[in-house]
Amino acid sequence: MTIEKDKVVTLTYELKEKNQSGELLQKVERKEPMAFLFGQGILIPKFENNLKGLTKGDLFSFEIPHQEAYGPFDQNAIMELSKDVFAVDGVIEEDLLVPGNSIPMEDDNGNHFSAYVVEVKDHVVVMDFNHPLAGVDLYFSGEIVDVRNATPEEIAHGHVHHDHDHPHGHHH
Repeated sequence: MTIEKDKVVTLTYELKEKNQSGELLQKVERKEPMAFLFGQGILIPKFENNLKGLTKGDLFSFEIPHQEAYGPFDQNAIMELSKDVFAVDGVIEEDLLVPGNSIPMEDDNGNHFSAYVVEVKDHVVVMDFNHPLAGVDLYFSGEIVDVRNATPEEIAHGHVHHDHDHPHGHHH
């Protein structure tokens, strides 16, 4: 069975910065492979394009330039926010405000995302709203562990469900 729209793909991969000899950024192994519903626009389009047509057991490796991944690093996405923004019930949780910490946030429209603490000053916190991989060229290599038909329920919901027949894998 080949990878195409509405197939559930289970795979392992290593993500490295720039190329095969780059720094290892993420590793997904066989004991906990990643499973996702192909063709739903959940993953980077170029990632899916490189997997289309592969079958179980196939190995893959490809580069994705940052322009086609998480975009360029945007200096304007680094902002100073008042410490008051981080108050919960009137108390500022100082232990959250540590450089490098990812903090879940919500905008005025109710959209959820994460931002990273860059620096903590007296009354403001410098936050980076860029994706952690913005400006980074990506290199993926891995193996297709399984390809199966998605269930009607998975297609309707737009993501993988786990059941007794398919208990393994992270769903994304």
